[in-house]
Amino acid sequence: MQRNLLEVTGDEAKAEDGGALDALIEFYRAFNSGDLAPVQAVWAVGHEPSMDNPIGGIRRGWRTIAEGYSRIFEGRTNVQVTFHDFSSQGGDDWHLFVGRERGVCQTPERPMTVAFRTTRWFVRRDGAWLQLHHHGSVEDPKMLAAYQELILGDAGR
Repeated sequence: MQRNLLEVTGDEAKAEDGGALDALIEFYRAFNSGDLAPVQAVWAVGHEPSMDNPIGGIRRGWRTIAEGYSRIFEGRTNVQVTFHDFSSQGGDDWHLFVGRERGVCQTPERPMTVAFRTTRWFVRRDGAWLQLHHHGSVEDPKMLAAYQELILGDAGR
C-alpha cells in the first residue's frame, strides 16, 4: 500500500506494511525524541553508512555518525524537525527520500527556526529498512552560521 503523506514528524501511525516509509517515520520519531538507541535501530551499522551535514561535515561509519547525534542529544540544544515537500522513489532493496526539513533549534536562552534540504537513502537488509546515507544542507548562510553556533557552541558546556 502506497501512502501519500505531506509531511513526516514521527507522530504518524506506521502502515506496518514493510515499507521504507515506516522506517522514515521511525527515524523522525527517534530523532525528535532525542534518543540515540532508536535512531541507531534505523541506521545501518559498521563502516558503510555515511552522513554529510552542516554540523559534522562528512562522517563515515556508524560510530562517527552516532557521535554527531550524541552531540545534539546530550547538549543543551533541542532540535525538532518535520520532513516535508519530499519525493519518494525506490526499488526492492533501496529507497530514496528527497525533501526539506523545517523546525526549531532551541537552547534555554533562545529558539531559532531552522530549514534544511535533506536526502535520506534507505536500503533493505535482512527484511528491514535501514538508513545508509543522509545529506543535509542549509540554503541561508546566516541561518547556517547561527545554527552551527548553537550546536557547536554547546560542545564545551
